[in-house]
Amino acid sequence: MNMLMNITEKYMLDKNFSTQTKQLIDNLKGICASYGLGNDGNEFKIITQVFLYKFMNDKFGYEIKKLDPKLKNSENWEKAILGYSDKDYEMLLLKMNPDSARLKREHFLSNLYNRQQQEEFAKFFDDTLRDIAIFNNDIFSVKTGTGAKIILFDELSNYITDSSQRDAFCRALINQLVNFSFEQIFDQKFDFFSTIFEYLIKDYNKDGGGKYAEYYTPHAVAKIMASILVDGPTQNVTCYDPAAGSGTLLMNLAHAIGEDRCTIYSQDISQKSSGMLRLNLILNNLVHSIQNIIQGNTLKSPYHIGMKFDYIVSNPPFKLDFSDFRNDLDTKANNERFFAGIPKIPNKKLESMAIYLLFIQHIMYSLSAKGKAAIVVPTGFITAQHGIELKIRQKLIDGKMLRGVVSMPSNIFATTGTNVSVLFIDRENTKGEIVLMDASKLGTTVKEGKNQKTLLSPEEEQQIIDTFNKREAKEDFSVVVSYDQIKEKNYSFSAGQYFEVKIKYTDITPEQFAKKMDEHKKNLDELFVESKKLEGEIKKQLNNVSYDK
Repeated sequence: MNMLMNITEKYMLDKNFSTQTKQLIDNLKGICASYGLGNDGNEFKIITQVFLYKFMNDKFGYEIKKLDPKLKNSENWEKAILGYSDKDYEMLLLKMNPDSARLKREHFLSNLYNRQQQEEFAKFFDDTLRDIAIFNNDIFSVKTGTGAKIILFDELSNYITDSSQRDAFCRALINQLVNFSFEQIFDQKFDFFSTIFEYLIKDYNKDGGGKYAEYYTPHAVAKIMASILVDGPTQNVTCYDPAAGSGTLLMNLAHAIGEDRCTIYSQDISQKSSGMLRLNLILNNLVHSIQNIIQGNTLKSPYHIGMKFDYIVSNPPFKLDFSDFRNDLDTKANNERFFAGIPKIPNKKLESMAIYLLFIQHIMYSLSAKGKAAIVVPTGFITAQHGIELKIRQKLIDGKMLRGVVSMPSNIFATTGTNVSVLFIDRENTKGEIVLMDASKLGTTVKEGKNQKTLLSPEEEQQIIDTFNKREAKEDFSVVVSYDQIKEKNYSFSAGQYFEVKIKYTDITPEQFAKKMDEHKKNLDELFVESKKLEGEIKKQLNNVSYDK
């Protein structure tokens, strides 16, 4: 009974806190709108960075309370810590968890709140956040492909063009933060923070559009990919996404492995997406991996090219104009990496260039000897009869590294009409037993804006995961095949081509057979008579047609 009450209380606490957190995010958006920044390109930076400052301030308090019982028992830790000598405070910082932000006492939210009436408060606000970023630069900075560091916070007040409004804007932001605390939820796990993260970025990271990296993978697809890749305990492994976006796939993968048992690596051309990924890592106790987050062009300048990874996940863009650097890739140095070829530049529709084929090849090149990968691909890839697609599939079969394919329901991504499949690679699957699955009939269709979207239920997600991991053959759903069988089907990865065609037979007596044949003859005779009438009517109508000048 007590256990049930504890579970109920925890559920209500989580639900209430989730509601409060979402309300805080909405209030911050409301402030931006009031100052003319609603739907502005800089609104995203303000919302996420102010949210992150509050999160880090409260996480600092949470961590130091674990180090000093006096702080834990005090009514206000920020006031209590002011009594520390500089030496004692420095010692406290040295004892802290290396994955937590270190704050000077002047960085505390209470200090900003108490000094909000001073002149040039906006400058003081910006200077405080910038000093936090510099003080924690080694831990929290994202690197570019050239090694330059992108610090944690921008000068947010400068996004208000009317300088006379900047102080008031920064006061409004600070006043939203003081009556709210994250401390009670730092013991929460991935599912809680993934919900908060998705809400935080929902208006800024749409499915599709933009340069590669602006893609968001539905949580159901990400969970399926991670659960199939990680089907047993593992530790001290490396995880990589060459087109990471906001990090949904990497977070699901790290959660399946255990955040403390893996190290994340990524690269992404979008600065905005790299910022989202950094926030995602901070929320999910993966700060130790921020140093491996690179903002840059993976295909042209692969930062992690010297590494081989244990796990790779990716939802790369399918088609994109990369004509500006296509010829830079076509070099002798890239012959092994792009073994199947590089798509040519078309005369028209440059935006239709199949860039995803380069990502698949890059991923195959980047796998360790025991490496596994899961890649979202257009379903057309699994049956294409020529070109780069066929060469890649041949390499997967001839090199004995295919684990299987799951063809997803249509509209699993809300804003693309492209049907997708998930390609699973396993360098250790040399014996075969390849699972090909047609999950296209699963899911429920719902309306999302102007688009149709298919949602998988938790039971359907688990059905896909269990059937795949158990290597089960189910009628019209999944087959388990060998490498030789796939070669016989011209390297097709489509489950439907391997399903057994069944003809149903019904036993009937000679009398029943004769009766059915008579019925068919009678129906045919009636149709012939009707056809004769129609033929006569048409001729009659044609005879009545005359030529008019």
